Amino acid sequence: MIWLKILKDLIAILREGQTPKQIAWGFALGVLVGLSPTFTLQGILIWLIILFIDVNLAAAVLSFTLFSLFAYIFDPLFHSLGFWILTQIDPLYGTYTTIYNMPLAPFTKFNNTVVMGSFVVALILMLPVYFGMKHLIIKYREKIYSKLKNKKWFKVVKNSLIVRYYEKVRDLGGLR
Repeated sequence: MIWLKILKDLIAILREGQTPKQIAWGFALGVLVGLSPTFTLQGILIWLIILFIDVNLAAAVLSFTLFSLFAYIFDPLFHSLGFWILTQIDPLYGTYTTIYNMPLAPFTKFNNTVVMGSFVVALILMLPVYFGMKHLIIKYREKIYSKLKNKKWFKVVKNSLIVRYYEKVRDLGGLR
């Protein structure tokens, strides 16, 4: 049942009035915070960025939810990558010590192998997710939605009493 709601939310996000860039950045930042542990300094900072810049908040929350569900499956991979980054790259030892001795740096928890590995993977995935979602949104709006809105059954559903009532309440600000 939750998958149907996620699919419905995804379709609604793709159809929304915001630009494809705003929606795609929402998804990309949601990936960044979804793969990384949330209650760290960088997780809180990313949420603040999401709230203060003009990205689609619904896309960020949906992406965060989806990637948080899958992050636990990949924790062993994140641990291995983080362990390699923290222990096998000798030139970074001094940098790690300097950063960890800074006042706020311990709140990032970058000395944790899972946090380090998941954050690096999230940074790597952020741009492909952005460009992939932007492309998907543009294609959806050009090809799929434009064909759907001309179908007879779509017009019947769109003009139904329930949908008109929902849009009226939504436009008044009651369902935001």
